[in-house]
Amino acid sequence: MVLDKNFLKIFAKEGKILWCKSYNMETENKICEVCGEATFEDIPVEIYWCNHCNVPIIRPCNSNMDTCPECGNKIKYFAADLRPVFPQERLLMEIVKKTPLKYINSSVWCANNRYYIDGESISVSFSKCLQMDTDSIIKELERYNIANENNKFSGYIQKFIKINKERLSYLKDEAFNFIQDAVKNYPAENIVISFSGGKDSTVVADLVVRALSNPGIVHIFGDTTLEFPLTYEYLKRFRKENPKIILKISKNKEQKFYDVCEDIGPPSRVMRWCCTMFKTGPITRILSNLYRDKKLLTFYGIRKCESVSRSKYNRIEDNAESIKIKKQVVASPIFYWKDIDIWLYMLGENIDFNDAYKLGYDRVGCWCCPNNNDRAAFLARIYMPEESTKWRDFLVDFAKKIGKPDAEVYVDTGKWKARQGGNGLKAAEDVKIKYTNCTAEENAKIYQLNKPITDDFYTLFTPFGKVSKELGRKLLKEVLVLDIATNIPIMSLQPFQQQNYEYAIKVKTMNVQKHSDLQRMIGYQIRKYNSCRKCLKCESVCNFGAITVNQNTYRIDANKCKHCKMCVTAKYLDAGCLMAGYLVTKAESQEKTYEV
Repeated sequence: MVLDKNFLKIFAKEGKILWCKSYNMETENKICEVCGEATFEDIPVEIYWCNHCNVPIIRPCNSNMDTCPECGNKIKYFAADLRPVFPQERLLMEIVKKTPLKYINSSVWCANNRYYIDGESISVSFSKCLQMDTDSIIKELERYNIANENNKFSGYIQKFIKINKERLSYLKDEAFNFIQDAVKNYPAENIVISFSGGKDSTVVADLVVRALSNPGIVHIFGDTTLEFPLTYEYLKRFRKENPKIILKISKNKEQKFYDVCEDIGPPSRVMRWCCTMFKTGPITRILSNLYRDKKLLTFYGIRKCESVSRSKYNRIEDNAESIKIKKQVVASPIFYWKDIDIWLYMLGENIDFNDAYKLGYDRVGCWCCPNNNDRAAFLARIYMPEESTKWRDFLVDFAKKIGKPDAEVYVDTGKWKARQGGNGLKAAEDVKIKYTNCTAEENAKIYQLNKPITDDFYTLFTPFGKVSKELGRKLLKEVLVLDIATNIPIMSLQPFQQQNYEYAIKVKTMNVQKHSDLQRMIGYQIRKYNSCRKCLKCESVCNFGAITVNQNTYRIDANKCKHCKMCVTAKYLDAGCLMAGYLVTKAESQEKTYEV
């Protein structure tokens, strides 16, 4: 095996190698000695192809290596990223192309919708696949399944691992060093692994456990109830193969996905309420119960190449505005890894993984996610036909309900994924802040409520100050809110009977300079009370764990609230109440109130 010195220098861990993006060069300095700009831990790589060995080679961008380290033959640039195609996916691709088993002995790889057969590319249009007769495809898969078992896939994978062993060694060493450095200021009991059952979190879990020699680290699995059946199967295997881990499963047991969809509409690319309601929110509860006020270090499988938004993250992220769950600092050992690095690690280290990837899925989150591509939608029709049909039927019915003229076209072309706001939904009325000005009192408004006033309602005013029932006029059932510093009343809350309002509250502001500003923030809380769907978003963004959601509404714990007013500030309103943005209609502005 012949390796050039530059290749070895980068992939052999001889101290920390950093990268200058301006001059496309490696350095050991945090500041580039040439341009004076900050350097990065990221070492860009390219994927080359050896026609003789018939496998991809991962090569540093500035490497002079132009020959295969295994056979010495010339290599050529191939792709920016790549993943292996398992026999199950290859057979499906062959059936789609009407050439079953044609490439059974070939080295097959994939990047997006382009397949590479022994280094030569063919494309597959999965949008056209969605128009195919899936029943006949399923029958073809069953017909050729036994013959498909006799293939050369394993041999090519072993050669791929052997040729890229220096890259694998570098990845492991660099990740281990990062993990060991990241945990220095955290006790072992404050370290958590976010485990989704996908390939990235699988790799992170293995890296962290091995780097820290601690098989008892807490793993958090967020069961959205929309996981692939194969994800649940993998989770069972993972628990069996790792008996010492502490696996905590979070789940929203109070909500049903289809019921919520019926109420506020299906999630879209822009407004994925499902993530908050069924994943982030329940995970927050688990962390709060386990760790209370402790600061956590959570290892995530975040990679910067996955999306534009993730490319803006830091490898260790403690920015409150970037982190969905505020109790934690997030660290990603695989932040700079590409897909091919993930597969090199899993296959090279012989790690079990989710079988959904063998079928052709390139991500295994919720199976019906609006961010899924045409490939995922097609695969769902093949491998989850009943659920896929049920979901499409719901989407068509929903499209008709909100007045789409050609509901089936709206669904089948994916336009439902771009839906924004609450247009056509009855629930949209709940986010409108409706009030009348009180004619008898200055700086007083009568707000419409859509449900009776409870004790929890008054806790919504905790961010403004001390809520006191004792000091209010009892005959009027008045509740006062006192300034936290001076104990001077700044707000009066009084249940009120108002024409056309089944439930109403009169709110008067006093002893403040800007009554309109305070009333605007009061309106935010009224909206939250009226529109609360228990999405759990508010729980996740409170830095102090003061906000909790129960079966009926949400409340704010006066003992935990620090009166930072983030939850009633426009800047954080989207973060603090998902419905405020999700149910607003095109005709109304999110912050507009309605004077009746």
